[in-house]
Amino acid sequence: MALSEKEIKRLREKIDQIDNQLLDLLNERAKLVLKVGRIKQAGNYDFHMLDREYEIYERLVKRNSGPFPTEAIRDVFREILSASLSMEKLLKVVYLGPEATFCHIASIQQFGHSAGFFQAKGIADIFDEVERGRMDYGVVPIENSTEGVINLTLDLFIDSSLKICAEVLLQVSHHLLSRSGKIEDIKRIYSHPQAIAQCSNWLSKNLPHVQLKEVFSTAKAAQHAAEDENVAAIASEFAAKYYRLKAVRKSIEDIAQNFTKFWVIGTKSPGRTGDDKTSIMCSLKDGVGALYHMLEPFAGQGINLTKIESRPFKKRPWEYVFFIDIEGHAQDKNVSAALEEMKEKTQFLKVLGSYPRSKLSEKTILQIPLAEDSRK
Repeated sequence: MALSEKEIKRLREKIDQIDNQLLDLLNERAKLVLKVGRIKQAGNYDFHMLDREYEIYERLVKRNSGPFPTEAIRDVFREILSASLSMEKLLKVVYLGPEATFCHIASIQQFGHSAGFFQAKGIADIFDEVERGRMDYGVVPIENSTEGVINLTLDLFIDSSLKICAEVLLQVSHHLLSRSGKIEDIKRIYSHPQAIAQCSNWLSKNLPHVQLKEVFSTAKAAQHAAEDENVAAIASEFAAKYYRLKAVRKSIEDIAQNFTKFWVIGTKSPGRTGDDKTSIMCSLKDGVGALYHMLEPFAGQGINLTKIESRPFKKRPWEYVFFIDIEGHAQDKNVSAALEEMKEKTQFLKVLGSYPRSKLSEKTILQIPLAEDSRK
């Protein structure tokens, strides 16, 4: 055996030893998790705390000295935390189905593969499932960087008692998928209206005469493509893997930097993490300079507004509801003071939730390479 082969064998044996140690440590960790679970159950504590997870991720990222990639730490420990939590209780998460939608991907990115995932047919159904206590969390789309906000999601918060618990940002890349992977086989293309709009330039240039069919999700489009060899779908890599499709063309979106934001909704917002956002909704008192006076407390307290949207107040014709995102947590002194002052200048004010600012990882375990022939 050559010297280099002996060295590789020796190093691999050391790696195996470390893997064994890691497994032993994971089991030691699991025993402690079970003890914590029994204490929480006896004391009627919340069994899942998003701010605790955020604290773990941030501490480990700061501790990492390399060469293990920092961007992979959250992915690895998300699965450890997800598996650990499942030993205490199955975390039930409802998302906009069917399987392999971007909403499904966002749910896994937030909660890991060991959570229990359940489909809903509509965004209103997600709110209803969580409000009735049948699900612990829901994941709903709120905004796309190129197509704007999802108005239905905003409207549902007007009457809902649910809180925003977290935000998830996904970098969305659309792929043209089919059973054969051959462009000449395509007679029809299915996808969600937004996905079609986001790929309109590529489609008009490369497949101008192919019929476009709108469906309610990119995953549903992938289902159609899996059933008919003359149908292609505009969908994600995750959908390609899930429905055993091949890539006709990858990344056909017109704008490369395309992101979709999702909100995790539940009954209780997490505590302060030090890097938080707060979302509120309010309506104005009628009068000159009403909008200016409503926003004035944020300037006075040195608070940055990151977003403001207006929607018609359906219960009161010609009145509007404003949705505002600000930096900071509702428990921060300056944010709390600004909100108190703001109450006097609005007809109503509702805090939708305070939650950790999303950390978008460029690399995620959900970015699965497309197989050359996944149907074999």
